[in-house]
Amino acid sequence: MKKFMIIIGLLLVVFSFASKDVIVVGTTDKIRTLDPANCYDYFSSNILQNVLSGPVDYEIGTANIKPWLFESWDVSDDGLVYTFHIRKDAYFEDGTQIDANVFKYSFDRVMKLNGDPAFLLTDVVEKTEVVDKFTFRVTLKSKFSAFVSVLGYTVAFPVNPKVFPEDNFFEGAPSASGPYKITEWIRDIRIVLEENPKYFGPKPKTPKIIIQFYENAQQLRLALETGEVDIAYRHLDPRDILDLKNVPGIKVYLGASPQIRYLVVNVKQKPFDNPLVRQAIALAVDRETIVNDIFVGLAKPLYSMVPAGMWSHEDVFPKRDLKAAVEILKVAGYTKDNPLVIDLWYTPSHYGTTEADVAQVLKESLEQTGVIKVNIKYAEWSTYVEYFLNGTMGLFLLGWYPDYLDPDDYLWPFLSINGAKSLGSFYENKNVEDLMVAARAATDQFSREMIYKLVQNFHAAEVPYIPLWQGSADCEAHDYIDGIILEPTQIFRYYILERK
Repeated sequence: MKKFMIIIGLLLVVFSFASKDVIVVGTTDKIRTLDPANCYDYFSSNILQNVLSGPVDYEIGTANIKPWLFESWDVSDDGLVYTFHIRKDAYFEDGTQIDANVFKYSFDRVMKLNGDPAFLLTDVVEKTEVVDKFTFRVTLKSKFSAFVSVLGYTVAFPVNPKVFPEDNFFEGAPSASGPYKITEWIRDIRIVLEENPKYFGPKPKTPKIIIQFYENAQQLRLALETGEVDIAYRHLDPRDILDLKNVPGIKVYLGASPQIRYLVVNVKQKPFDNPLVRQAIALAVDRETIVNDIFVGLAKPLYSMVPAGMWSHEDVFPKRDLKAAVEILKVAGYTKDNPLVIDLWYTPSHYGTTEADVAQVLKESLEQTGVIKVNIKYAEWSTYVEYFLNGTMGLFLLGWYPDYLDPDDYLWPFLSINGAKSLGSFYENKNVEDLMVAARAATDQFSREMIYKLVQNFHAAEVPYIPLWQGSADCEAHDYIDGIILEPTQIFRYYILERK
């Protein structure tokens, strides 16, 4: 009898997964934190984008900002004071209304706690004010033409003061204000999103989304092919993606992406404190082998931190030149008899199972100089983040998804003094920062573009980061799923997914 009941229970689970009210998504990614004040990785941020509402949003499928919690705003003539008018029908799941006091609490909390993404506000915000219940005012330190775009990132999303403590980060599930609320979260195993009845916007197309976490790409592919999941999103191996194009009943979605991958160089750590060493490494890396052999053409080489296709992009880094790398190393005092010995770090699962192969190609390409010796080291993501924040690692792989679609987001977080600390390069150049401040203040794109091209050239000369490749967006799903859009913003919207 007991065995019979277990079988019935399993059948009920399978039936519920097949219901039009439920979609199951599989991923190998991980959630680090769901506190907007400390959330600065792609997957965690994307969960928040489906659970919380932001001051502004993007029109679906575009890079066009639209009002959201902020219905409208006024900007002072000097460009320093933003007065935001808040909609009156927005609530958290417990019924707490989102008003100017909530926004002030949330902005001030981010800046006070000074978590990973806080510099996006602290670098520009002078003060916040409650004008009245539904009017919130922000005064900037200096003019910043892309400020409203920053508000589309989760660091500016309001949190419930009754749930999120003022003096500490919150490690639990947030109080929802978006289309879904979190009803179950077993870290690294499963998170369940269910329709939030307090949400002011359109109802989700599917009332319940179950996100299952897998250890590796092989498990995820098997789960997709057997129907254990309806959608695979982050990260299948590139060759699996190509294979699945030929599997009946499965659809592969591919799209352009402003996602970039790069090496971070800790400029305060020996021997990387020598710019000649950094320049030689940049000349020796083999981008072509990475994109062709590992990513089978689903990526392309990148020679600037500003992604190709974005205005102001310029190929400022030189292409591979081993002979030039050897000559620079010789000037720096390194030869075959006195080699440069370095550690190269990677994290094995956060970016998918290809990361170890990338590290190996980088090791081989650097060692082809005959002068560099590379020791490969790795750490899991939580430890990895701790290591780059405290300066443990000298040379390591990292990736970037945009906070806001503007060249500023590919330069300021990396080259500003506070941003560089957050990303582990510890680069400091006040002249470069001043140039970026000037670009932020400029109102015409031509002026900003000229400044950003100059900044990119500074970056290529001083090499606190080495751009490697620009990825593509992908998602794999059974053909009965609708609503998958690979957006330029990289927001994956679970609430528009539905079964046919």
